[in-house]
Amino acid sequence: MKEVRIETGQPYVVTVGEQLSAIGTGLRERHAPCAAMLVADDTVNALYGDAAAASLTEAGFSVSRFAFPHGEGSKNLSTLAALLDALAAARLTRTDVIVALGGGVTGDLTGFAAAVYLRGIPYVQVPTTLLAAVDSSVGGKTGVDLPAGKNLVGAFHQPLWVLCDLSLLHTLSDEAFAGGLAEMIKYGVIADEALFETLASGDRTALEKSIARCVELKGALVAQDERDTGCRQLLNLGHTLGHAVEQRSGYSIAHGQAVAIGMAYIARAGERAGLCAPRTAERIGRALTANGLPVECPYPVAELVPYLLADKKRKGDAITLVLPERIGACVLHAMPVDALPAFLAQGEGR
Repeated sequence: MKEVRIETGQPYVVTVGEQLSAIGTGLRERHAPCAAMLVADDTVNALYGDAAAASLTEAGFSVSRFAFPHGEGSKNLSTLAALLDALAAARLTRTDVIVALGGGVTGDLTGFAAAVYLRGIPYVQVPTTLLAAVDSSVGGKTGVDLPAGKNLVGAFHQPLWVLCDLSLLHTLSDEAFAGGLAEMIKYGVIADEALFETLASGDRTALEKSIARCVELKGALVAQDERDTGCRQLLNLGHTLGHAVEQRSGYSIAHGQAVAIGMAYIARAGERAGLCAPRTAERIGRALTANGLPVECPYPVAELVPYLLADKKRKGDAITLVLPERIGACVLHAMPVDALPAFLAQGEGR
């Protein structure tokens, strides 16, 4: 078991290990027993909801539960309203706590509810996917989607604690696990060539160590830039195009796979424009392929333009891209919006 401290305005610990049964005692060390709302989608609720609720109850927490249909389609204002109504019906107060048990959709939705209910109450993240464990559960970004785009409504609200129980990853499909590996490869490209090489080799014997390293890398960027106005934006590598791919597919292409496509495209486009070191795109492509991830997009860039223009990272007539100068070092690159389609089109084809 490893603990990583995240130094934000409200510091907290990310625990990486195997101890869902200890969620109750772990939370009691950080918060006095109180009313707790356990939030999960219907799939995770069926798998782990009873065990999590039992652990919380045994530790002295009075548990209510809220379950919703799984999938990105539930990450919306309607589900948020239903969750807020459930919190009010359970009469939770500012001294109570919400527990998010699930992947990125559950964590983002629950965190946003915690941010706005009574103008902010504590919440805990218990990620059940690899992607959520290394990325969305850490850093305090919360929110829901609008028809116009992903994560267009949200707030920064840091969790009280994050518990990454690796045993929960055993029930993931190969596709879901690979999606998490895409985000892990992203961290290697951004800031750690040794981590990148470990993941590119397909070696998963040190998974706990690699997950903890990803959390450390994200924690360092979040500590420097909690509100996402500077270096934290490096974490968006592959995400500008990736979010557009997700939306164009009607979310049939999962987030991690879309980010993999985005990384492959931005690396190829950057290299062809002379902005990335030679072979950077080739190395990234091989690492993604070795982990069962796509490197080609089923849609031409021209079809993605409407989604790119709605990206929340857009500032006026410019958007900030993350370019991999080389493996282990990325830079932020502002680009005029009208130049973006032609630039990204350079990433089409190997």
